Amino acid sequence: MIIDINNKKVEANKGETVLEVLNRNGIKVPTLCHIKNMFPTGACRMCLVENTKTNKLITSCSSPVEEGMDILTHSPRVTEARKTIVELLLSNHPDDCLYCVRNGNCELQNLSEELCVHERRINGKKNKLPIDRSSSSIMRDPEKCILCGRCVRVCEEVMGVACIDFTKRGSNSTVSTVFDKGLNVSSCVNCGQCIMVCPTGALTEKNHFSEIEEALKNPNKKVVVQYAPAISVSIAEELGMEAGKDINGIMNAALRKIGFDFVFDTTFAADLTIMEESAELIDRISTNKALPFITSCCPAWIKYAEEFATDFLPNISTCKSPQQMMGAVVKSYFAEKENINPDDIYSVSIMPCTAKKFEGQRKEMTNKGNSDVDAVLTTREFVKFIKLFGINMHTLKSEIADSPLGSRTSAGKIFGASGGVAEAALRTAYFKITGKELVEFQIDAVRGLEGRKETQIKIGDLNIGVAVVNGLANAKLLLDEISAGRKDIHFIEIMACPGGCVGGGGQPINMDENAIITRMKSLYQIDDNENIKVSHKNPDVITIYDKFLKEPLSEKSHELLHTHYQARKVVL
Repeated sequence: MIIDINNKKVEANKGETVLEVLNRNGIKVPTLCHIKNMFPTGACRMCLVENTKTNKLITSCSSPVEEGMDILTHSPRVTEARKTIVELLLSNHPDDCLYCVRNGNCELQNLSEELCVHERRINGKKNKLPIDRSSSSIMRDPEKCILCGRCVRVCEEVMGVACIDFTKRGSNSTVSTVFDKGLNVSSCVNCGQCIMVCPTGALTEKNHFSEIEEALKNPNKKVVVQYAPAISVSIAEELGMEAGKDINGIMNAALRKIGFDFVFDTTFAADLTIMEESAELIDRISTNKALPFITSCCPAWIKYAEEFATDFLPNISTCKSPQQMMGAVVKSYFAEKENINPDDIYSVSIMPCTAKKFEGQRKEMTNKGNSDVDAVLTTREFVKFIKLFGINMHTLKSEIADSPLGSRTSAGKIFGASGGVAEAALRTAYFKITGKELVEFQIDAVRGLEGRKETQIKIGDLNIGVAVVNGLANAKLLLDEISAGRKDIHFIEIMACPGGCVGGGGQPINMDENAIITRMKSLYQIDDNENIKVSHKNPDVITIYDKFLKEPLSEKSHELLHTHYQARKVVL
């Protein structure tokens, strides 16, 4: 069908919304409550357009196109209506932009500038609501909430957790937990996807800057830092570089300039994880016990399982995540080689994930009273840390990570993308079972942004059913099928965040899935270009087993690299 938009004929398809047609034709209208690919609510009214055929203002996100429509997207009526909405939102909003973590990256602030709202015409009673600092990962400031509902929808529809919802009524409405208690006693899994969709500073991660700065200044501390596989392809876009560019070597140089004593790539520990996890997979399949075998790299998934999928706890790998494995070997193997007292090591990780902050403080992640990891920075916090120390990333020369935990393979690097853990584990499992390498390392069936991918992999005489899931609501659907009697799946990778770690809750605030796709492509490009594509050929991994761990699933490996999980009672 043909409709008129701003006095131009535009083709539209039956069933499309006005907003979809506008977006497809490059016509921008502001939105606040809208989330792509989710059923529209029309709650915020920011996407109003004028239909001159009916002389009405309609919400473009929820209005289906009709033959003969005549739409104006920026008429005086529309602009004034949007301006009034912003003014109403600002009437009781805190005036602390200079101190807000989202200053310069706030949708409400941007709309205020875009609509020329430069003076206060409407005065409202300011909210007086306490900040919720109870969570180890996420801070909630209800005073900055504009009730767009994005966080509520993502938590319920994408994560299947629903730890927050609208409470009270009318002008007293808020988004909160049950009985308005802290996030720490809610069913929150710390994934941080609520932060990713929040348009203001109402939801942010818990900051560890002061602790890290104090450690860096302490002459008695050896401050060690590690960074996840997804980090090097995620921060370039925040530093004025080409989106998705791999700046691994430049990051090493920057971290040393900041003052870290030792710099490690967590991809080494991803390879270590594969050695342990593939051995565990082979053992489970050969003995036909506790199948399907489920990965344990994602701490948000682990907490979800402890709360909502307790029947599957025996199926989950006992392997710690790469972050925790790296922390454990740094404070044991590395400390021993460098003759450093583990008590004098302060271990920092840079992760694309807010749940890693929660994971780092779990009591299971300690050894002889020492936490494997002491503090965690998200990707976006790392960018701020770089700027805080005045590091010019454009002038640095590439440097390598420190040894003896410095080498990596591309199998470990693809951990950052949904399907990467499964693909890396299958590459090594294939070799361990058959004694031969895969002819084609790339397993296309487990790659991509789809929320669920399945395939069958032939390894020797075994036919292994593999499922890869991202988004915990998708995980629930699969686990329900297995509970109902499905038997053809033997190995499951679960990541909480859409797209995997490249779309993690600690990544740069960007709702455009193209950014996630670009990061994912960069990881697979690294896999295409690098020579060592399997974890079992990592020379430093071979050395640590030869000199320290002995073999996968050994007593020493279990002591340092494995853990256990137990059911958690959801208080609220």
